Amino acid sequence: MATAYALQAANLHKAFSPKHGGAVAHALRGVSLAVAPGALTALVGPDGAGKTTLLRMAAGLLTADHGTLHVLGIDAARDPQQIQERIGYMPQRFGLYEDLSVQENLDLYADLHGVPRDIRRERYAQLLHMTDLGRFTARPAGKLSGGMKQKLGLACTLVRSPELLLLDEPTVGVDPLSRRELWDIVRQLVDTQGLTVLVSTSYMDEAERCAHVCVLHEGVVLAAGEPEQLRAKADGLCHLATPPQGIAARTLQARLLDARAVVADAVPEGGKVRYMLQPGTPPQHAGGTLAALLAGVRTQPVPARLEDGFMLILRGMATQDGAGTADIEGATPASQGDAAAHAPIVPVIEVRDLVRRFGDFTAVASTTFDVRRGEIFGLLGPNGAGKTTTFRMLCGLLPATSGTLKVAGVNLRHARAEARRKVGYVSQKFSLYGNLTVAENMRFFGGAYGLTGARLRERTAAMLAQFQLTGHQDAPSGQLPGGFKQRLAMAVGLLHAPDILFLDEPTSGADPLARRAFWRRITALAASGVTIIVTTHFMEEAEYCDRIVIQDAGRLLALGTPRDVRAQAGNADGMEQAFIAIVEKNRENA
Repeated sequence: MATAYALQAANLHKAFSPKHGGAVAHALRGVSLAVAPGALTALVGPDGAGKTTLLRMAAGLLTADHGTLHVLGIDAARDPQQIQERIGYMPQRFGLYEDLSVQENLDLYADLHGVPRDIRRERYAQLLHMTDLGRFTARPAGKLSGGMKQKLGLACTLVRSPELLLLDEPTVGVDPLSRRELWDIVRQLVDTQGLTVLVSTSYMDEAERCAHVCVLHEGVVLAAGEPEQLRAKADGLCHLATPPQGIAARTLQARLLDARAVVADAVPEGGKVRYMLQPGTPPQHAGGTLAALLAGVRTQPVPARLEDGFMLILRGMATQDGAGTADIEGATPASQGDAAAHAPIVPVIEVRDLVRRFGDFTAVASTTFDVRRGEIFGLLGPNGAGKTTTFRMLCGLLPATSGTLKVAGVNLRHARAEARRKVGYVSQKFSLYGNLTVAENMRFFGGAYGLTGARLRERTAAMLAQFQLTGHQDAPSGQLPGGFKQRLAMAVGLLHAPDILFLDEPTSGADPLARRAFWRRITALAASGVTIIVTTHFMEEAEYCDRIVIQDAGRLLALGTPRDVRAQAGNADGMEQAFIAIVEKNRENA
């Protein structure tokens, strides 16, 4: 079948029946989409929007309940095997064999795809050069950094020169440097080989590089078009505000986010706050709430970005999927950002000459820093930099080889159990039990934290109310939307009222709307005196931190406020540019 499109979907429907009863989940509801050949097309949308389901259908792994789908002119319902022979598909969890070397993984996938041996040498040379993995062909895949694993997964996917490449969130959990390298590879494939690429992503700057963008929400296409078309929805609405001396950017951002009648979005950016007015708001900021919030604040108009248009589209759906922001008891917008500034000098976390070795490999080398009460402290670094090892030692999950580490006044080398009672922990994948209900998860983790009887009931009720989970107690946590799971994980982590909250890439894979709501809560928690330690690969989130550490190869490269770190990088405009500059300079000098 001849077609002008590499992929064409019309009125696709797909539903899944739950394993343990409950409502049917409608993953796709009337989706229509056309993907042009030789170009990049992006799928964007919140968790549960249907992006992965659509990609799996395009890969011939799922069939539609209703509607039609043609991939490379082939009817996906009639001949999925023929599609699979002509495409490359890289899922979120690509199946590398970690005990095999880089070369052995390439050989295995070449065998599986029937790549003739007489063309492998040229293909391997091209892929290894493109991914810069030529130096590591003998290294086991399990010993590669996260970014290198993703590049190897991409190389394995491309080993047979597909006509269509499907990428499902290829840069989730990948640091900015590796993310840039991956996108350089994809861009090169499109520009030099004319490859057609359909990619799902949580990063709006990635989607902005694509020729076409499709916004999905709960299985429905909300908008589709060129990035310029979606960006135009926010034209004339975007501004940059410079907070006055003594006011943290996250404080002003929280106040603006709470003015929902007139402000559609706000996010810290380079020590300032980028905000977007609701459509129809007078451009001169006339009237009431907004004028009062911006009193004494310098503002200037700025061009719209794709993320601004995306946020306008999703804001209209926020109340339907529970992604709206929630105020945290005990903190008001006026007080946020002040806790760390007025905190006692005595630190709640003390790290002195911290070292962690695995055999003869040094993962963390002589790291020293303090964290004060009510401070938001960020641990940043490329994949394999040692930040996760540092994080696990701070949590008491991994002992240090040498050095001093005190958390809440307790030496972790001697009393890790005592220290853990004073901390809460939220992991990247939210350590919830999916077959337990919301209430059962609360009871289980409450018991693990030593809460019983009236105290457990009191704290459970408070957390359910605080995180807008009242009324959902009987829902199995595994069937909750992503935003609800995130709130439940936070409620569980704070159930025992810890002094310190550890957040391990808590927004990995989350869309910008969900990240705004999450950080609104974190800002309020810090204002109430909770100390926050966070790892993240979203560099915009470093702007919420009072101070950050950047590590690479186990060494501390930068320590200070976001402004200090941007200055160290030559007054970089944003934290991502600063991060890349600092890491690249260190590697050049190594």
